[in-house]
Amino acid sequence: MSGAENQQERLIEFRGWVIGFVDGEGCFSIGFVRQPNRPGRKGYKTGFQVSHEFAVTQGASGIACLEDLREFFGVGDVIPNRRYDNHREHMYRYVVRRREDLLETVIPFFSKYPMRSPKQQNFQKFARCVGLISSGRHKSAEGLIEIAEIAQTMNRKKPRHDLIRILRGHTPDIRDTG
Repeated sequence: MSGAENQQERLIEFRGWVIGFVDGEGCFSIGFVRQPNRPGRKGYKTGFQVSHEFAVTQGASGIACLEDLREFFGVGDVIPNRRYDNHREHMYRYVVRRREDLLETVIPFFSKYPMRSPKQQNFQKFARCVGLISSGRHKSAEGLIEIAEIAQTMNRKKPRHDLIRILRGHTPDIRDTG
């Protein structure tokens, strides 16, 4: 086997490790932060900031795996998530929050190389939300509700009526559509 063939085989094997590792330990999330004092600011017309994050968390003993992810994707950061409770080690997170990095690197990768668990469905919803945010939909009440309705079906599946109630309580013109 030539050096190039061997290198290609290692890349395929490592790519499989990345997919499996993220499938087991990763999280794609959309968040909402109330910004009541910023409604006049361009990105906060609805009174909410919408955030997006791809993250993988490990204990300090697994930090090398997170560094491998950062090197593989070429974007994001490994950040400490210090713990001061009864756990034996601090946690670390590989995070990608920059929209361009998500749109140009992370989303295309997992679109081309899907995960095998239901986490792939969360990823697809995440990708849809990031696309909506990128197009500016989060700046209108209707778009904010659309993103919230998708986000509430991800991960812990917060009941839609609770999320819409929260948004309606802080954004007067939002109505529960169903």
